[in-house]
Amino acid sequence: MQIKAKWQGGRAFTAVGPTGYPMTMDATANYGGEGKSATPTEMLLASLAGCIGIDVTMILKPHLDDIENIEITVDGERREELPTAFTAATLTFVVDGNITPKKVWRAIHLGEEKYCAVSASLKAEITYKLILNGEEVPAEQV
Repeated sequence: MQIKAKWQGGRAFTAVGPTGYPMTMDATANYGGEGKSATPTEMLLASLAGCIGIDVTMILKPHLDDIENIEITVDGERREELPTAFTAATLTFVVDGNITPKKVWRAIHLGEEKYCAVSASLKAEITYKLILNGEEVPAEQV
């Protein structure tokens, strides 16, 4: 896969990959940018959520009619010193619908262990939480 990023002036770049969709990035004001687009680190966490989300919905395909909502929140922790790399990330899945916690946790674990290229590419420690129909369900309980 190849991505090409073209400088747009200041600290802004527009990247395009094989799909042809443009992705704009900019730095925040503290790094000389104008903050007119997502930062690369925001896009990295968004990519993590999107990648595992796609995997989970593919695994849960037979049950998607029973699911009303899936939201994934990623909380990333970064080093203080440069480079301020992510050291940890917690992904919280909020799922609403008529599905068992066992099925959702199975999909999360398969996504994590077998399918998600983004999580497999990160050095950060990644943990997962599940809130199903408003109740937190630890993986140990299923």
